Amino acid sequence: SYKGYLGCHSKVSKEDQEFYDLKNKAADYYRSNGVPEKIEGVLNEMFFQKPNDIYGYLANYFTRFSCTPVISKITGREVYDGRGLTAIQANVHCIIRDEEKMVCSAVMGGLYDSLSEGIAESRETVCNSDQQQLSVTTALNWIREHLSPMLQGFNPTDQTNLDKLLSDFFMARYLEDKKRCETEQEENKSETVSEAPAQAPPAPASNKDKKGGDKGKKGNSTEKPLPPAEPPVPRLPGAIAVGVVSLAVAKTATRLIGAPLYTHITSIRVQQASNKIYLPMPMITILSCGKNSLGKLNLLDEVILLPTSSQRVRQVIGLSLELHREMRRILNGSGCKAGPVGISEEGSLQVGFERPEQALDLVTEACANLKLPLGSDLRLAINCAAQCLMDYSRGRYEVMSGCHKSPDELVDLYEGLIHKYPSITALIDPFRKEDVEQWERLASVIGQSCCLIADEGSNPCPQWGDAKPLPQGVTRVIFRHHGDMTISELIRRFADKSDTETILAAGSAETGDTSIVDLAVGLGSFFLKMGGLRGGERMDKYNRLMAIEQELEQEGILECDEFTSLINQPTCLLKLGWDFIIIAIFRFTSYK
Repeated sequence: SYKGYLGCHSKVSKEDQEFYDLKNKAADYYRSNGVPEKIEGVLNEMFFQKPNDIYGYLANYFTRFSCTPVISKITGREVYDGRGLTAIQANVHCIIRDEEKMVCSAVMGGLYDSLSEGIAESRETVCNSDQQQLSVTTALNWIREHLSPMLQGFNPTDQTNLDKLLSDFFMARYLEDKKRCETEQEENKSETVSEAPAQAPPAPASNKDKKGGDKGKKGNSTEKPLPPAEPPVPRLPGAIAVGVVSLAVAKTATRLIGAPLYTHITSIRVQQASNKIYLPMPMITILSCGKNSLGKLNLLDEVILLPTSSQRVRQVIGLSLELHREMRRILNGSGCKAGPVGISEEGSLQVGFERPEQALDLVTEACANLKLPLGSDLRLAINCAAQCLMDYSRGRYEVMSGCHKSPDELVDLYEGLIHKYPSITALIDPFRKEDVEQWERLASVIGQSCCLIADEGSNPCPQWGDAKPLPQGVTRVIFRHHGDMTISELIRRFADKSDTETILAAGSAETGDTSIVDLAVGLGSFFLKMGGLRGGERMDKYNRLMAIEQELEQEGILECDEFTSLINQPTCLLKLGWDFIIIAIFRFTSYK
């Protein structure tokens, strides 16, 4: 110190004076931030505790006083999912302890990933779609030019406010696109009107034409004309950027706070801490006999196993694997009359049959051989995927190759199957959404023993609170996590149906992201549908579900006894009126 010299009026060089001032500034800086007190405290602690890793102890000690991490930038890149389709990976970078680090990432599929299998015209259409590539390219541009600057400096744990920014951004882009489309339609309409030639008056109909017209009227009296399909709702290119960034930020928050994703989602959904967490039961696809199989049968796109809450996840998966092996053994026998056997994209056995009874008899025989309680502890759900079976040239459903049935005839077919196989407790998409009368008629016939489930994935809406109404007779709805839906919007959708059972389901697009499982647990979903038990990426999700179950059991907060009451007692469905049970399907992909 030069204090004594300065007090004695001694001459000090300019360099010494500058050094003295610098030392005073440094001392004031450290004192103002409490550094001397903290260093003294940690040195005293270490002297008594004598840790083996001194510098590790110091690093952990001072980490508690570091600034809250904030987002520095968000980057995106194009990747591919398990089907070879383009997807997006969003990477969240944060400033952590004065350094920029890439904390976490999320992957979601492209434009068609959140839609059900029957909504796109064909898989070739999806693979070769220019719209798919446009959506991914636009999303990457949004992330780079808009979302990353907008979220810079944002606390990743503030999910609600962050999602509001994302939703407002998406709605602004949606309104811009809507206005642009309306302007183009008006311009095209004005050009068409100005160029349209004058039409000649219609010629009088001949007696032969009148006779044919009468015949047509007579035919229509026995069978009503098929309602036309509703035009698909256009999807905004680039919208997937909203969903993938929201999910990536949620995963980043869990990494920073050192907690599982399902705990973070639960804390957002429930303000007060809960002593119990419900674990969703897996809905496992065990057989596929849809249009992609090599047999004549098209109707049974998925045969799904429904367990009860009294069974643990590991037990359900073990039973399903035994059932898979037993069906394989039966199919390899000399007495089985079945077509080629393979594995579907959903990870289940894919068998070519000619009639639906053959597939259901196979499941029944395998369960009987294994002495599995089919019809009590285990039940079946059938995903019919009827929307992709309609032959519009005939106005009928092609339930089997060369066998077409009208919507009314299909009602009779379902009634017969459920009467013969009472273990069937749910039908998913037995008709198109437009066949409203058949939905209602089927519900009145089998509603007490079997529930009807509709896929909301074919009814996308920019504002999810204003979703289109579903046909009467529907008691449950398949609810999907679309790419333009944030985590907060997903939580709100589940909160709107908090008094009903909910089911979360993953799509067939595999991206290596297991977030769907944590989301299902955090949202309090009753069931989780992830396909069959084949495929490494799909089994990663099942392994994650078993790991969460083990964690909750060890912590003593696992609760699942009150679940699945409506699956176990189908007659209770009538008491719900038109309250919907949600099956939310994430195409993360995750999906979220």
